[in-house]
Amino acid sequence: MGHVSAASVPQPRATRADETAAASGGRRSLAAALLLGAVGAAVVLLASGQTWAEGTVAVGGGTVPLDAAGGDVTGVPTALAIVGLAALVAVFAVRRAGRFLVSLLLTLSGAGAAVAAYLGASDRSALDEKAASTTGDAAARIGTLTHTAWPYATAAAALLILAAGLLALRYGRGWPAMSGRYEREAGPRAARGDRRPAPAGPERPEDLWKALDRGEDPTRES
Repeated sequence: MGHVSAASVPQPRATRADETAAASGGRRSLAAALLLGAVGAAVVLLASGQTWAEGTVAVGGGTVPLDAAGGDVTGVPTALAIVGLAALVAVFAVRRAGRFLVSLLLTLSGAGAAVAAYLGASDRSALDEKAASTTGDAAARIGTLTHTAWPYATAAAALLILAAGLLALRYGRGWPAMSGRYEREAGPRAARGDRRPAPAGPERPEDLWKALDRGEDPTRES
């Protein structure tokens, strides 16, 4: 009986096309997250300063018009938009578990701002307080109350922050992180072909790293 040898089955390897596609997808998700988060936060901050509610209050024999801006109704969307912006920047300053936590914070910031803005669309307490202040009567209430579209615009913009957070949670692991100062210095030097040897016996830690980057042994005596 002939001897049968077991042939190893080659394992599939990632092709250059696969790697290029993955890198391209990472760049697209990164650009989308940055755009969504920045635009969403900017619109939330802008819309929160607009008029959300309008009404009138009876004073003497007539009425006085009153209005309330988003900041009068609730300050939550503005605060969470600022937190979201900070989290969006911090995503690139941390790695691994830290990046996941920051991405989660970004997501929750968008969700919280959207909920707060939506609830503020039907709020009347801010105008009731203005009515009481205007008339000097603590029992005074606003009349003919109307709401603008700005609370809903704020909620929609907050959903953009939420989308940026979801992208960070899904794809953030493959995004680049902020490089160190020494890495930034080494890149241009290598591009210029600068191969000058490091001084013998470097005393500072950065000198050691620079020597290692050039492929030299910083501990070797000259």
